[in-house]
Amino acid sequence: MNVAFMVAAILLVCAVSSKVLYRFGVPILILFLTIGMLMGSEGPGGIYFDNAQLAENICNLALLIIIFSGGFDTNWKAARPVALVSGILASLGVFLTAALVGIFAHLTLGFTLLEGMLLGSIISSTDYASVFSILRSQQSDLKDNLAPLLEMESGSNDPAAYMLTVIFLGLLTGESQNVWILLVTQIAVGTLFGVVVGKAAVWLINNINLDIDGLYPIMVIGVALLTYSGAGMLGGNGFLAAYITGIIMGNSRLVKKVSLVRYFDGLSWLMQILLFITLGLLVFPSQLLSVVVAGVLVAVFLIFVARPLVVFLV
Repeated sequence: MNVAFMVAAILLVCAVSSKVLYRFGVPILILFLTIGMLMGSEGPGGIYFDNAQLAENICNLALLIIIFSGGFDTNWKAARPVALVSGILASLGVFLTAALVGIFAHLTLGFTLLEGMLLGSIISSTDYASVFSILRSQQSDLKDNLAPLLEMESGSNDPAAYMLTVIFLGLLTGESQNVWILLVTQIAVGTLFGVVVGKAAVWLINNINLDIDGLYPIMVIGVALLTYSGAGMLGGNGFLAAYITGIIMGNSRLVKKVSLVRYFDGLSWLMQILLFITLGLLVFPSQLLSVVVAGVLVAVFLIFVARPLVVFLV
């Protein structure tokens, strides 16, 4: 099948079907994931894709743009009152969620305690792409600043989940890590780098006076990539840095700001399509049969027990 035709068909189906899915309250990301599975090696599409490294690179790039765009579109005046609560949920909330899931997997599914804690660590943080998609597409009228709280929490909880994952991977493989240094480095470097790059980017964009308006979005994409990669090279969390840079730029007086907001809104949706279709392509449905029961049990426990209990306690 012609690649251009296939891509065009997928994009049109995703865009048009959103109208129907919104009406019934179905998250459109489910459609993207399903399309990816149907296009995969065991679906009608027949595309064999089993490259986890390539999938990781694609998804990291897509998630970077989504997180930066979310920060860019965040109203800091509305988010400031819930910043502390978001931070607690993104740290202590993640730790407690991972612990509960780990204990559940150990007691009910036959995992060792370390294996259960590793599983809990990996799934303890909320997925920003999903939260962003649902909150923005459903135009939910949540009270008490719940929408900015949820967005800030999901945009800043990666360091805690990352730290826990590295810790338990190290314990399982015999490679030790200094927990506190890892945590402080991830958060401190990510935050500091995001603030510095965000401030510098605002000054540069407002003073460079480009002759071609179309270069401003390219410049901002470069800023997002620089923030993510630079923070990562220094040991910080790139996603947290990109989110903070987005917040600073989005809440500053910025040249071409209106057009930039519209551009990144469309780009973030394109990245969501790319991200979840890639994850769908990586799935081999026949391999899910052996783990479907355990997977569903963990998901049900996480959704209906662990997270509500932790949020209530915190």
